[in-house]
Amino acid sequence: MKKVMNIKPFNTLEKAKKAISSYFTKLPDFYYIDENLKHTLRPYQQTALFSLDWSQRQKDADEKYNQLMFNMATGSGKTDIMAAIILYYYKEFNYTNFLFVSNTTAVVDKTKDNFLNTNSSKYLFSAPINIDGERVDLKAVESFPINQEANTIYIKLATVQSLSNELNDPQENALTFDALKKHKIIILADEAHHFNADTKKKQREENSWENLLDRIRDSNKHNRQLEFTATIDVDKKEVYEKYKDKIIYKYDLSQFMDEGYSKNVFRLQANNDNITKLLNAVLLSQYRKRIAEKLNIPNFKPILLVKSNRIKTSNAVKDEFLAMIDNLSTESLHDFLVTNQKLNAKSNALSMTYEYWLSKDIDKAVSELKRDFNINTTINVNEGGTKGILTNNTDFKNLNTLEDINNPFRIIFAVAKLTEGWDVLNLFDIVRVSEEKESNSLKQTNSEAQLIGRGARYYPFSYEGKRSYTRRFDQTSSQEKKLLETLYYHTINNSKYIDNLNKSFDNMDLIVNQDSNYQTFSAKVKPSFKKTTFYKYGNLFYNKTEAVPDSEYKDIGDYGIDNFNMVIDYNMSTTENELRGEYSYVRESNTRYDKVVDFSDKNDYRLIRKAIARNKFYRFDKMRKYLPMLKSVDEFSKSPNWLGQLKVSAQVPDQYKSQLSMLEKLNVLDIALHKIQEKIIKNYRKERGTEEFMPVAVKDVVKDYSKLVPQASNKKFINELIRPKKMKDNEWFPYDYAITDQLESSLINMIGSLIKDFKKKYDNVYLIRNEETIANWSLHEFKNEDIKHYEGYMPDFILVLDNGNIIYQIYIEPKGEHLLEKDEWKERLLESIRPKNINIIGENSDIRLYGVKFYTHGDTRGVEKELYNLKILD
Repeated sequence: MKKVMNIKPFNTLEKAKKAISSYFTKLPDFYYIDENLKHTLRPYQQTALFSLDWSQRQKDADEKYNQLMFNMATGSGKTDIMAAIILYYYKEFNYTNFLFVSNTTAVVDKTKDNFLNTNSSKYLFSAPINIDGERVDLKAVESFPINQEANTIYIKLATVQSLSNELNDPQENALTFDALKKHKIIILADEAHHFNADTKKKQREENSWENLLDRIRDSNKHNRQLEFTATIDVDKKEVYEKYKDKIIYKYDLSQFMDEGYSKNVFRLQANNDNITKLLNAVLLSQYRKRIAEKLNIPNFKPILLVKSNRIKTSNAVKDEFLAMIDNLSTESLHDFLVTNQKLNAKSNALSMTYEYWLSKDIDKAVSELKRDFNINTTINVNEGGTKGILTNNTDFKNLNTLEDINNPFRIIFAVAKLTEGWDVLNLFDIVRVSEEKESNSLKQTNSEAQLIGRGARYYPFSYEGKRSYTRRFDQTSSQEKKLLETLYYHTINNSKYIDNLNKSFDNMDLIVNQDSNYQTFSAKVKPSFKKTTFYKYGNLFYNKTEAVPDSEYKDIGDYGIDNFNMVIDYNMSTTENELRGEYSYVRESNTRYDKVVDFSDKNDYRLIRKAIARNKFYRFDKMRKYLPMLKSVDEFSKSPNWLGQLKVSAQVPDQYKSQLSMLEKLNVLDIALHKIQEKIIKNYRKERGTEEFMPVAVKDVVKDYSKLVPQASNKKFINELIRPKKMKDNEWFPYDYAITDQLESSLINMIGSLIKDFKKKYDNVYLIRNEETIANWSLHEFKNEDIKHYEGYMPDFILVLDNGNIIYQIYIEPKGEHLLEKDEWKERLLESIRPKNINIIGENSDIRLYGVKFYTHGDTRGVEKELYNLKILD
C-alpha cells in the first residue's frame, strides 16, 4: 500500500479556497486584464488571481497579507500571472512601482523581454496597454522617480546580487533604502526558493538575500512581496513555519500535467552507445516533423537536447555526432533501421519510427537528415561550472527564440541543465550521453528531473486552423499524433540510476511513463450477457442534432441576454469586503440603484460610444463572426433588437453618498459590455441537440475492446492510473473486466453495493461502461432560451434497470473535483434528461431516460441519494 503522507495545513491557502468557493457566482471580472494581456489567463491562473484579490480586500492586508507565495508548477505560466498582477495592482490600488528580482541574470533578461520588449515574441502585454480608455506606459527604471508621470507604471528588474550591491553600497542616481520609503512598491520575487537561506540555517545574516527583501518590504507599510516558485521545501520545519500562512495559491506539477497543459513524458531506456542513442533520437525527431507536415501543421520544428555532465564529453560527442551525420549513407541508415528494429521492438515510439523510415525513400531520408542536422543547425552552450546555458547573450537570443521560423537550430549540446529562465516549448527529445562515466546519485537525478520538468512545457501548435494550449490527442487519436505532444527522455538502463530517477520524479510530482512498458488491457463481453434479450434486441439512446441557422441569432435575446435591464454590483467600499468590493453581496436594505446609461437616450450616446471603442471585441469585423445577422456596430448599440432598449444601473451602498462620476459610470459600462461579450461568444454555436433521442443497438456499443495503457513508472498509485478490475463474478456488469481509474472503480463499487436493493424491484440490472473506441455517439445539450452550449460528449456509464414493464436508463459520469467547474455544462445536460423533456423515436413509454449529477470520490454530491429521489430505488 502507498504510504499515507502527512499533509501539512496552509491556513491562508485554505481560507482563500473557501472564500472563492462561497463567492463563486460573484467572482471579480478583471476585464482590463483580459484586454491587455496577449494570452488569455487559464482557469487555474484566474483562480490564482482571485485568491490574491481575496487577500488584498481584507482589513488587515497590510500586516497579514503583505508577503505571499504562489507555489506553481514549472511551465504553468507564472510570468503571465506576474503581468496580470502588475495590471491588477495598478488598476485596483494605484500601485505604479514594481520591483522584479531573481537570482540569475538569465531570468532577469528573459523577463525584460516579457514585460518591456514589444518586438519580442515573448512579450506578454497587448501593445499599447489601455486601461479605462487611457494609454498606460510601462517603463524600465534604475530607481523610482520622485515626481511620477500620470498613466505610467515603473518597473525595476534586477538580480538579487546587483540589488544587494546597489542598496548596501549606494552610488549616485542608484536606489537607496531612504528612497524606497517614499513609494509603495510591489516586489515580484521569482524563483523565490533561493531566498530562504537564513530560514534554513535558523539564523539571520545582515547581508543575506532574504534579509534584503525583508528590509525592502518593510520600508513602507503598503509594500507587498509576492513570491513565485515551483520548488519550496516545506518538508523542512523552518521553511514550513515561514510559509504556512504565506502560500496563497498552489498548483502542483501532476495536476498541471493531468489537466493537459504539458506534453506527456516518456522515458526510453537502453544500454546503447552515444551515437546509436543520438541517431535514434534524430530519426524520432524527424519522424515527428514529417507527421506535422502530413497534418498541415505549419512551422513545426522539434528540438533535441543532448545533455552530459562534462564539457569535454559534450564537445567530443558533438564532434562524433556531426561526423556520423556527415558519413551517413543510404546503406548505413538502412542497416541501422533493420538491426535496431529487432533490438528495440519493446519501444513503441522507436518501433513506429523504424517502420516509418523503412517504408520511405531512404535516399531522400539521408539527404533530409543531412540538411536538418549539421554544423549550422547545431548549437553548443557549454559554460560549465555553476553557469547556466543562458549566460551568454548570443546563446540567450538563440535559445529563447527556438520556436521562431527563422531560428535554424535543431540540436543543442549542453552540460548545464535547463536552467531557470529558459522557456523553450518545442523541445521533444532529451538525450543523456556517456552515462557510464557519471554518477547515479540522487543529486544527479534531481537535476535531470528538473530538466525534464522544464522541457515538458506544452508547444501550442496550430492544427486544423486552431491553436491549442492543452493536449488534444490524449484519447482516441493515433499513436502518430500523440508523438506531437510527447517528450522523450533517452537514457541508460541501470537499476540504481532508474530507482533514483523515479525518486526524483516523485519529489517533483512529475509523471513520467516508461515507453518500453506499454500494457494492453482487454475487456471481453461475457457470453452470459450476449444471451440476454437486452443485448440481442435492446437499445441505448442519444439525441439527434440539428444545425443552428444564422437566422436564429436575430437579436440579443438569442444569446441569452436580457436587453432591457442590467444591474452591476458596484460597491466602492472595497476595504470592508471579504472578497472584492465591486462584486460582493450587498443587502437590498442598505443599497440604492444609480442609473448609468440608457441606450435609448441620445444624451448617453457619447458615453456608450467611448465604452464600445475601448473594447477590441466591438469592432465590426470581429463581431460579425459571432453576430451573423448584425449589419453594423451602430445597429448593435441603437436597435431595439440588440442593445437599443438596454438600461444599465449600478447597485451601490447607501453610505456612498455622492453620485457616480462619469469615470465611474464608464467603469460600470465597461463591466456590462464585457459581460455581454462573454455571453455572445459562449452562446454562439452552429449545432445543437434536440429533444428527439435516437436508438443505437446495445450489441453495437457493448463490444470487446482493448486499451493501450502506458505504465507510469514513478506514479504507481496516482488516482488516474488505469488498471483492470475483475468483474467476472458480477453478472450485472457486461464485461469480464472493467478497465478504469480509481474514481471510475469507486463508482462501480457504489453501484455494486446497491445491487441487492435493485434486485428487489428489477428483473435485470446492468451497468454499461461506454468506451469511445467502440462507438461514435454523444449527447448534446438541448435548445435553451437562456444557455446555448451545444458541444457533445459521451457519459462514462449507463445504469439499466428493467422491471419487465419499464426499462430505465440512467446516464452517470464520474468527475474529478478539479473538473467540476469546467464541465458544469455536462452536468446541466445530464440533469435535464427527464422523460417529460424528451421524445424517444420508435419507442413507447416503456423506455425512460434520466441523467444524474456528477459522481465524485466518496459520493460527496449524493448520486445514491438522487437515485432514490428519482423513485427508481426505494
